[in-house]
Amino acid sequence: MSNTTDNRGLIMHWAFDEGTGASTLESVSKSINNIQYVFNQAEFTEPSTPPWRHGVKGSGLLFDGYSSYIAHCVHREERNGEPEYLSALSIGVWVAPRTHEWGHEGKLAAIVNRHNRDNKQGYLLGMFRHGSWSFQVGLEGGEWKEIWSPDGYELPKNDWSYVSAVFNGHEGEIKLYLNGREIASEALPRDSRITEAVGTDLFIAKNNHSSKLAKVFSLHMFSGIIDELKIYSRVLSAEEVATSYQEVLDLEHGGVHPQLQYDDIKLDRTLLLTDRHRPQYHVSPPAHWMNEPHAPIYFEGQYHLFYQHNPQGPYFHHIHWGHWVSEDMVHWRDLPIALAPEKDQLAPDGIWSGSATYDADSLPVLFFTAGNDSASPNQSVALARSTYSEDKDIDLVRWVKHPEPLIVQKNGMGVFGDFRDPFVWKDEDGWYALVGSGSGIEGEGGAALAFVSEDMLNWTYKGSFYQADIRKFPYLGPIWELPVLLPLGTDKQGDYKHLLLVSPVGAGADVEVFYWIGQLDKDNLSFKPDQEEPQLIDVGDFHFTGPSGMVDPVTGRKIIFTIAQGDRTSELEYQSGWAHNGGLPISVYLREDGRLGIEPIEELQSLRDKKRLSLRDKSLSEANSLLKDVQGDMLEIQLELEPGSAKQLGIKIRRSPDGEEETLLYYDINESMLFADRTKTTLHSGENCKGVQGGKLELSGENLKLHIYLDRSMVETYANGLKSLTTRVYPSRKDALGLELWGDGEPLVKSMEIWNMHSIW
Repeated sequence: MSNTTDNRGLIMHWAFDEGTGASTLESVSKSINNIQYVFNQAEFTEPSTPPWRHGVKGSGLLFDGYSSYIAHCVHREERNGEPEYLSALSIGVWVAPRTHEWGHEGKLAAIVNRHNRDNKQGYLLGMFRHGSWSFQVGLEGGEWKEIWSPDGYELPKNDWSYVSAVFNGHEGEIKLYLNGREIASEALPRDSRITEAVGTDLFIAKNNHSSKLAKVFSLHMFSGIIDELKIYSRVLSAEEVATSYQEVLDLEHGGVHPQLQYDDIKLDRTLLLTDRHRPQYHVSPPAHWMNEPHAPIYFEGQYHLFYQHNPQGPYFHHIHWGHWVSEDMVHWRDLPIALAPEKDQLAPDGIWSGSATYDADSLPVLFFTAGNDSASPNQSVALARSTYSEDKDIDLVRWVKHPEPLIVQKNGMGVFGDFRDPFVWKDEDGWYALVGSGSGIEGEGGAALAFVSEDMLNWTYKGSFYQADIRKFPYLGPIWELPVLLPLGTDKQGDYKHLLLVSPVGAGADVEVFYWIGQLDKDNLSFKPDQEEPQLIDVGDFHFTGPSGMVDPVTGRKIIFTIAQGDRTSELEYQSGWAHNGGLPISVYLREDGRLGIEPIEELQSLRDKKRLSLRDKSLSEANSLLKDVQGDMLEIQLELEPGSAKQLGIKIRRSPDGEEETLLYYDINESMLFADRTKTTLHSGENCKGVQGGKLELSGENLKLHIYLDRSMVETYANGLKSLTTRVYPSRKDALGLELWGDGEPLVKSMEIWNMHSIW
């Protein structure tokens, strides 16, 4: 075997050894290629060049999976539009995928390509679902030929692989190699030729015929690190491919396969810390998309919280379970993805929402919605166990799925095809589960379905746990998601109460968190509410949704987690690189008057930095004079206002000095309503945050007491321990940082305290 790679016939080579900057050299033609990347120019954060990481030789280029790619112009002036032909082509490249794409419309996430499949032209090397990969070519005469990696030769995530594809038209062969070894071979007609794709650039990390999502996001892009991409116009022999692989090992890695450090490839939140709209003390993924946080659980001194996550980009697609851990439910650490779709018959198409509980040995287990589009229905309830009993890892990084679904929906079990978001709990008698669905009866609405098990693996259907009358309450919709049941304790009459939370979806549904207080009938596994009409915890508009909950075993508190949706266009989410974050954890409890009490958890006080203001018994004008020097977009505010002659009173936040931009939070005494007026929130033409949001708040003569958390675009307002109003604000002006108290009469400022807040990251 030769000791050095023979570069005869090398027509393109990207070494990616720059290590910095927004361009890279193709060394054969000596051309400089620009690296497309969303943050080369940035509207909301500091501009940044693409991330470079350790490669197998020198540096490698990390592609983000949705915005970064290279376009290299290779097409020459074709005579009369006639394509050229290739009798031989070989490609070798080192890749470390961060994610596996879903494979919409059967297309590959391209590593390198210059193809037009419709015209049966060009070539494409790329990945498909669950790490399978393929080399595809368009042959003279109009045939499209594909060769695929066999089972067991998928490209692993977060690890290096050396991928080679060889087209030998003269001999009529096409071959794949992985880490220097041949893994697949297909016969072609002898003297075959690849028809080059007329007028098409070569793309690295982007399919040059990608599908679009939401008219903004190009699918089929490579997410991960690429290094040492070489393309030859000749056939590399098996010996040469093996030599190319071994040479890197021998010269750079002591003769062993290169190891990738997780920190080199993980999503990095550092860049987004300077995004002027991204919350900094609310929990969020490092980057890209999230929806519901869910499955909170406490184990070995730490709280774990999971979340629906697309690691490929800031859009809803191919959902995984992200994972955070915390000692106080405030300061969170990012952990690797806990659960991902895999090449199995359990959940190949998505790991959707669920919950966490304990098994018979008091070890954490996860119940999730298994997405399998080849099954009917495509949603079932499945289980994953931690590997703690083997590795004693208190971070619970690794999880193993039970191979079969535990609960499969049958006809007569709710609305067939809508069956998701298991909420599971355990007591001394066994395990219980609620699953979101509908009643399954014409004209009736959403329902939580009930199941019971003695061993956590075999489940018995008990019927509807609770369903509401959609004719009386049409906003509760035909389907419920994310049911949550929490114990509240004994009321003044000695009755033990529970809290039931649901999130309606479907035609006519108001996508908010609705709740009832009532009694659990454990024998029949059903729920009887104290009053039929549902209530809202939060009176904002879809910024407080997707509930999950737990009983904190340390304090006994009942804790609710939610998603605070971003209220932005897909275009702005693309530009920003992130979508959504979690709401602050809240504690819920049964008040003396029988109503539900809510308050932010007290651990949030650990975020307080310098106290900016503290005043008592001031007039509005006196207080506003003191407020002039208080500015910020990361603040905690506690405020009590005595109405006096005012019928409307509150506070303006995120206010520019001239009032051109501002958001007004106020209470209307005559209407008993809490409002957020966003008519002047932003001048940015692309932002959605406009209009007035609000809902009912009965104060019964109490002073207005507001507890407000400002965290860049996040605004959470807690009023008198009874309701919250969560909203989003995206001012266009960087000086929209001021505060001003407001009223239509002469309210008295009984007290006001303001703190700067620390980031949790």
